[in-house]
Amino acid sequence: MQQDNVTPGDDWAEKIQAIATSQDREAFTDLFKHFAPKIKAYGLALNSAYTSPEMADELVQDVMAKIWQKSKYFNREKAQPSTWIFAIARNCRIDYLRKLKRINSPLTTDDLWPWHEEPDLASLIDLERGSNAIETIINTLPAEQVSILREVYIEGKTHAEVATQTGLPLGTVKSRLRLAMEKLRSNMVAT
Repeated sequence: MQQDNVTPGDDWAEKIQAIATSQDREAFTDLFKHFAPKIKAYGLALNSAYTSPEMADELVQDVMAKIWQKSKYFNREKAQPSTWIFAIARNCRIDYLRKLKRINSPLTTDDLWPWHEEPDLASLIDLERGSNAIETIINTLPAEQVSILREVYIEGKTHAEVATQTGLPLGTVKSRLRLAMEKLRSNMVAT
Protein backbone atom coordinates (compact mmCIF):
# COMPACT_ATOMS: atom_id res chain seq x y z
CA MET A 1 0.00 0.00 0.00
CA GLN A 2 1.37 3.39 -0.98
CA GLN A 3 1.60 6.03 1.73
CA ASP A 4 0.45 9.59 1.07
CA ASN A 5 3.96 11.03 1.35
CA VAL A 6 5.56 8.50 -1.01
CA THR A 7 5.98 9.46 -4.66
CA PRO A 8 5.67 6.83 -7.41
CA GLY A 9 9.43 6.79 -8.09
CA ASP A 10 10.36 6.16 -4.44
CA ASP A 11 10.04 2.38 -4.77
CA TRP A 12 12.44 2.37 -7.74
CA ALA A 13 14.75 4.77 -5.88
CA GLU A 14 14.83 2.35 -2.96
CA LYS A 15 15.67 -0.51 -5.31
CA ILE A 16 18.52 1.49 -6.84
CA GLN A 17 19.74 2.29 -3.32
CA ALA A 18 19.59 -1.42 -2.40
CA ILE A 19 21.71 -2.24 -5.44
CA ALA A 20 24.20 0.48 -4.47
CA THR A 21 24.52 -0.51 -0.82
CA SER A 22 24.24 -4.29 -0.88
CA GLN A 23 24.27 -5.38 -4.55
CA ASP A 24 20.70 -6.60 -4.05
CA ARG A 25 20.02 -8.99 -6.94
CA GLU A 26 16.29 -9.14 -6.27
CA ALA A 27 16.01 -5.35 -6.53
CA PHE A 28 18.05 -5.47 -9.74
CA THR A 29 15.77 -8.19 -11.14
CA ASP A 30 12.73 -6.02 -10.36
CA LEU A 31 14.33 -3.02 -12.09
CA PHE A 32 15.26 -5.20 -15.06
CA LYS A 33 11.76 -6.62 -15.45
CA HIS A 34 10.21 -3.16 -15.34
CA PHE A 35 12.70 -1.07 -17.32
CA ALA A 36 14.21 -3.53 -19.84
CA PRO A 37 11.12 -3.54 -22.12
CA LYS A 38 10.93 0.26 -21.95
CA ILE A 39 14.64 0.61 -22.79
CA LYS A 40 14.27 -1.86 -25.66
CA ALA A 41 11.32 0.13 -27.03
CA TYR A 42 13.43 3.27 -26.73
CA GLY A 43 16.21 1.57 -28.70
CA LEU A 44 13.78 0.42 -31.36
CA ALA A 45 12.36 3.94 -31.65
CA LEU A 46 15.64 4.96 -33.25
CA ASN A 47 14.64 5.59 -36.85
CA SER A 48 17.81 4.85 -38.75
CA ALA A 49 19.68 2.21 -40.67
CA TYR A 50 21.18 1.03 -37.36
CA THR A 51 17.88 0.19 -35.68
CA SER A 52 17.50 -3.51 -35.07
CA PRO A 53 16.28 -5.82 -32.33
CA GLU A 54 19.90 -6.82 -31.74
CA MET A 55 20.95 -3.19 -31.26
CA ALA A 56 18.02 -2.64 -28.88
CA ASP A 57 18.96 -5.77 -26.90
CA GLU A 58 22.56 -4.54 -26.71
CA LEU A 59 21.28 -1.19 -25.45
CA VAL A 60 19.28 -2.93 -22.71
CA GLN A 61 22.34 -4.90 -21.62
CA ASP A 62 24.58 -1.81 -21.61
CA VAL A 63 22.09 0.27 -19.65
CA MET A 64 21.38 -2.40 -17.07
CA ALA A 65 25.12 -3.02 -16.59
CA LYS A 66 25.65 0.72 -16.04
CA ILE A 67 22.78 0.81 -13.54
CA TRP A 68 24.46 -2.01 -11.61
CA GLN A 69 27.85 -0.29 -11.75
CA LYS A 70 26.73 3.30 -11.17
CA SER A 71 23.84 2.86 -8.75
CA LYS A 72 25.87 4.52 -5.99
CA TYR A 73 25.79 7.76 -8.01
CA PHE A 74 21.99 7.94 -8.18
CA ASN A 75 20.62 10.87 -6.17
CA ARG A 76 16.86 10.88 -5.75
CA GLU A 77 16.96 14.59 -4.89
CA LYS A 78 18.33 15.41 -8.36
CA ALA A 79 16.24 13.11 -10.57
CA GLN A 80 13.47 10.58 -10.63
CA PRO A 81 14.67 6.98 -11.13
CA SER A 82 13.16 6.78 -14.62
CA THR A 83 14.78 10.07 -15.64
CA TRP A 84 18.16 8.83 -14.40
CA ILE A 85 17.78 5.47 -16.14
CA PHE A 86 16.72 7.01 -19.46
CA ALA A 87 19.59 9.50 -19.28
CA ILE A 88 21.87 6.46 -19.06
CA ALA A 89 19.98 4.88 -21.98
CA ARG A 90 20.36 8.00 -24.09
CA ASN A 91 24.09 8.21 -23.32
CA CYS A 92 24.59 4.52 -24.14
CA ARG A 93 22.74 4.98 -27.42
CA ILE A 94 24.90 7.99 -28.31
CA ASP A 95 28.04 6.02 -27.41
CA TYR A 96 26.89 3.19 -29.67
CA LEU A 97 26.30 5.60 -32.54
CA ARG A 98 29.61 7.36 -31.99
CA LYS A 99 31.35 4.01 -32.27
CA LEU A 100 29.65 3.56 -35.63
CA LYS A 101 30.75 7.03 -36.68
CA ARG A 102 34.37 6.16 -35.92
CA ILE A 103 34.17 3.33 -38.39
CA ASN A 104 32.94 5.75 -41.08
CA SER A 105 29.22 5.08 -40.83
CA PRO A 106 27.07 8.02 -41.92
CA LEU A 107 24.97 9.37 -39.03
CA THR A 108 22.21 11.94 -38.98
CA THR A 109 20.77 13.96 -36.11
CA ASP A 110 17.72 11.69 -36.18
CA ASP A 111 20.02 8.83 -35.21
CA LEU A 112 20.85 10.59 -31.97
CA TRP A 113 17.43 11.93 -31.05
CA PRO A 114 14.50 10.76 -33.18
CA TRP A 115 11.68 13.25 -33.56
CA HIS A 116 8.94 10.66 -33.25
CA GLU A 117 9.75 9.71 -29.64
CA GLU A 118 6.95 10.63 -27.27
CA PRO A 119 8.01 10.64 -23.61
CA ASP A 120 5.36 10.47 -20.89
CA LEU A 121 3.97 13.66 -19.32
CA ALA A 122 6.06 13.39 -16.15
CA SER A 123 9.24 13.05 -18.22
CA LEU A 124 8.25 16.05 -20.32
CA ILE A 125 7.66 18.15 -17.21
CA ASP A 126 10.99 17.06 -15.69
CA LEU A 127 12.73 17.74 -18.99
CA GLU A 128 11.15 21.21 -19.31
CA ARG A 129 12.09 22.18 -15.75
CA GLY A 130 15.61 20.88 -16.21
CA SER A 131 15.98 22.57 -19.60
CA ASN A 132 14.81 25.91 -18.24
CA ALA A 133 17.13 25.66 -15.24
CA ILE A 134 20.10 24.69 -17.41
CA GLU A 135 19.40 27.45 -19.93
CA THR A 136 19.24 30.03 -17.14
CA ILE A 137 22.53 28.80 -15.71
CA ILE A 138 24.20 28.63 -19.13
CA ASN A 139 23.27 32.26 -19.73
CA THR A 140 25.44 33.21 -16.74
CA LEU A 141 28.55 31.42 -18.08
CA PRO A 142 31.32 33.17 -20.02
CA ALA A 143 30.87 32.94 -23.80
CA GLU A 144 34.04 30.86 -24.32
CA GLN A 145 32.74 28.20 -21.89
CA VAL A 146 29.30 28.16 -23.52
CA SER A 147 30.89 27.73 -26.95
CA ILE A 148 32.92 24.71 -25.83
CA LEU A 149 29.92 23.19 -23.99
CA ARG A 150 27.84 23.39 -27.16
CA GLU A 151 30.55 21.93 -29.38
CA VAL A 152 31.25 18.99 -27.08
CA TYR A 153 27.78 18.13 -25.79
CA ILE A 154 25.48 19.28 -28.58
CA GLU A 155 27.65 18.83 -31.66
CA GLY A 156 29.37 15.74 -30.23
CA LYS A 157 32.91 16.88 -30.98
CA THR A 158 35.86 15.50 -29.07
CA HIS A 159 38.04 17.77 -26.95
CA ALA A 160 40.82 17.40 -29.52
CA GLU A 161 38.50 18.39 -32.37
CA VAL A 162 37.43 21.53 -30.49
CA ALA A 163 41.07 22.39 -29.74
CA THR A 164 42.02 22.00 -33.41
CA GLN A 165 39.02 24.00 -34.63
CA THR A 166 39.48 26.87 -32.16
CA GLY A 167 43.27 26.89 -32.13
CA LEU A 168 43.23 26.59 -28.33
CA PRO A 169 45.53 24.23 -26.45
CA LEU A 170 43.82 20.96 -25.52
CA GLY A 171 44.33 21.72 -21.82
CA THR A 172 42.50 25.05 -22.18
CA VAL A 173 39.55 23.34 -23.86
CA LYS A 174 39.37 20.74 -21.08
CA SER A 175 39.78 23.40 -18.39
CA ARG A 176 37.00 25.59 -19.79
CA LEU A 177 34.71 22.60 -20.13
CA ARG A 178 35.48 21.45 -16.58
CA LEU A 179 34.82 24.94 -15.17
CA ALA A 180 31.54 25.20 -17.07
CA MET A 181 30.41 21.78 -15.87
CA GLU A 182 31.33 22.62 -12.26
CA LYS A 183 29.29 25.84 -12.45
CA LEU A 184 26.36 23.98 -14.00
CA ARG A 185 26.54 21.25 -11.38
CA SER A 186 26.79 23.60 -8.39
CA ASN A 187 24.02 25.84 -9.70
CA MET A 188 21.74 22.87 -10.46
CA VAL A 189 22.18 21.59 -6.90
CA ALA A 190 21.31 25.07 -5.60
CA THR A 191 18.06 25.24 -7.63
